Amino acid sequence: MTAALLAMAMLSSPAARAHEIPADIKVQLFVKPAGERLQLLLRVPLQAMQEVEFPRRGAGLLDLARAEPALRTAALLWFADNIEIFEGETRSGAPRLVAVRASLPSDRSFTSFEDALAHVTGAPLPPGMDFIWSQGLLDVLFEYPVRADTAEFSINPGLARLGRSVVTSLRYLPPDGSVRAYELHGDQGLLRLDPRWHQAAARFVVEGFKHILDGIDHLLFIFCLVIPFRRFGPLALIVTAFTVAHSITLIAAAFGHAPDALWFPPLVETLIAMSIVYMAIENIIGGSLTRRWLIAFGFGLIHGFGFSFALRDTLQFAGSHLLTSLLSFNLGVELGQLAVLAVLLPALALLFRYVVAERIGTIILSVLVAHTGWHWMLERTDTLAQFPWPALDAAALAGLLRWAMAALVMVALLWLANGWLRRYLPQDEARRDTAPGHRAPLP
Repeated sequence: MTAALLAMAMLSSPAARAHEIPADIKVQLFVKPAGERLQLLLRVPLQAMQEVEFPRRGAGLLDLARAEPALRTAALLWFADNIEIFEGETRSGAPRLVAVRASLPSDRSFTSFEDALAHVTGAPLPPGMDFIWSQGLLDVLFEYPVRADTAEFSINPGLARLGRSVVTSLRYLPPDGSVRAYELHGDQGLLRLDPRWHQAAARFVVEGFKHILDGIDHLLFIFCLVIPFRRFGPLALIVTAFTVAHSITLIAAAFGHAPDALWFPPLVETLIAMSIVYMAIENIIGGSLTRRWLIAFGFGLIHGFGFSFALRDTLQFAGSHLLTSLLSFNLGVELGQLAVLAVLLPALALLFRYVVAERIGTIILSVLVAHTGWHWMLERTDTLAQFPWPALDAAALAGLLRWAMAALVMVALLWLANGWLRRYLPQDEARRDTAPGHRAPLP
């Protein structure tokens, strides 16, 4: 069917020609199951459909009197086969094209499902209106057959080929009256509109794993953490401290307990670069376990905010399982860290045994990392300087007071934990891995 429609579209005008692929396309979608049907309302710019030659009159005007067949061809050609709806794990049958119309770029009916439905099924534009086709919009109503409106629905929009950059604003309206909004960039693949907890968890474990492998600044910090500590006991304590700390701030940020000012992300990125430089310098001058785990915890709080920035756009896929998704993301991060350590630790052990002495090698590697972190710190400081400092009004002071109280509680807990560690961990064990002449055994 698609091939036939494409041939009809290309032959519909003797002047048919290929159009340039538009750069930026914004698509609006409503998805609403109701009874034994699922309604899909769609709005897309007319210029995004290159294979369809719309009837025109005058200089670039759409001939509204003859436009409906071409509009229906465009809807079937570009969307009927490309937008896939799944009920559970089963793909729904072919959709029925209920209504199609051209709309002016000034139309605002797609602000709600009810207004959009009334607009698409309402009276068309006057046939004699001067309508510039390249600025116009195509509105479409499809109906998909479903067994029950309470099923678990998924969608694969398949709209990435509409332009070089396609952003899809999708709103899902389940029968309970709620509205779930998504913003999709390019081809996101299958989107579960109402994911179950294990589906959300699986997605966010993968997101966390990929994020730690893509985050070179987080990897360099972990690298600095573990260069002097390759015995399991010290490593377990340091990595656990870092994990607990970034989990605290990641969850706090996800629940809205973090500044939302424009200066906050560049401040966090600058502090992350500073943490890399500090850890590298400490490796050069030497450190101890009893201090290293505290430093890992403190800097882990900062890195948690960095994780939250990367996760901000992804949380829309958590559905109603926000906490489960956050914990799963953390699990994915830890799995990524373990994967890195599984490669890093044997490589360091071999390097220090066969290539260079451990102390010299630690200094050389730390200097290289410090050089990179220093340049990042300078660049990010310049970016941070472009944002004005927040005004110290009553709201800002109240926020500072809340954070100060939280910091005091955190310091008290760390003091107690450090006291316990000093009591139960012999000090020679705490210093063994950072002694200048110590050589770690091969794992």
